[in-house]
Amino acid sequence: MTCTRSTTRRTAVAMVSTAVVLGATGCSLIGQSSGEGGGDDGDDPGVVRVVTHDSFAVSEDLIADFEDDTGYTVELSAPGDGGALVNQLILTKDSPLGDVAYGVDNSFAGRAIAEGVFAEYTSAELPAGAEQYLPEEAGSLTPIDMGDVCLNVDHTWFSDHDVSEPETLDDLLQPEYQDLVVVTNPATSSPGLAFLLATVGAYGEDGWVDYWQQLADNGLKVVDSWSDAYSVDFSGSTGEGDRPIVLSYSTSPAFEVGEDEEAAPTGALLNTCFRQVEYAGVLDGADNPEGAEAFIDFLLSDEVQADIPEQMYMYPVNEAIELPESWTTFAPLADDPFTVSIEDINSHRDEWIEQWTQTVIG
Repeated sequence: MTCTRSTTRRTAVAMVSTAVVLGATGCSLIGQSSGEGGGDDGDDPGVVRVVTHDSFAVSEDLIADFEDDTGYTVELSAPGDGGALVNQLILTKDSPLGDVAYGVDNSFAGRAIAEGVFAEYTSAELPAGAEQYLPEEAGSLTPIDMGDVCLNVDHTWFSDHDVSEPETLDDLLQPEYQDLVVVTNPATSSPGLAFLLATVGAYGEDGWVDYWQQLADNGLKVVDSWSDAYSVDFSGSTGEGDRPIVLSYSTSPAFEVGEDEEAAPTGALLNTCFRQVEYAGVLDGADNPEGAEAFIDFLLSDEVQADIPEQMYMYPVNEAIELPESWTTFAPLADDPFTVSIEDINSHRDEWIEQWTQTVIG
């Protein structure tokens, strides 16, 4: 496998941390032996082949504990971001890349379900309250974590320029926010697709296209990747760009707070968010379905759920897990995020992306 850094997720700090952990757990475990597993043979019943997006990260000691407890050897591979992951799972469904997949989110889950990528399995370890994240076509995917894709603002820029910060999607259409917003392309970026879905949820099928036309007319900038938007064009992070409004995550401000600082220099606009849910599923035709089920149960264990915020910068689906103190202060979830059903997304995704491209890019 090739270990790569995520370029579509979280903050710059998050990217570095994720790369380190993925490198430690993914590359070092492939082909190694633990317990009764071992060897390079994908048919070895002691091997669990885990296919993920490239932001997957679980602490190395937890992976080791899973191997010790179960006798399985974990092999990790990451073909790309969430969209690339689904594409690869569909293309290889007759000869699966692995036994279990993690990282299919609700913007692409319907496509994978419709293509028959996953076998029937929903973990019995699903914690109370997490049932709300199950797809309507329940039975083949288990929710593992979730988070909000939201616009972020640079507090310092707005204070220095004596401009009031926007609060809603409608605010962004006002003249005072002309040339201030940068987002990512939904055809190339999973946060970009999530934000497109936020506008569908906000304005409906009859209004979202007009909204984007007005946003484009107000000087919207579109880039291909989250890293370009956040680390280059955004004024509130490392890039020192000239755009004080950027598409990112509700968790991003927590990673802009310096040590001993009591206030974040950036903030998430919680009235602009789309709730993103990430799932794990047993791949249909897996060599080791029992190991795949065990790995999904492992992802729902208290230890892994508590590990998710600091490693993958998402919220665990287990509401009983204690969150890092900085999250409760600087990374709250939206009270009322925009949502679109997996079924509607699957029915209209390509059509919506094409309409968006024609409207915004031309």
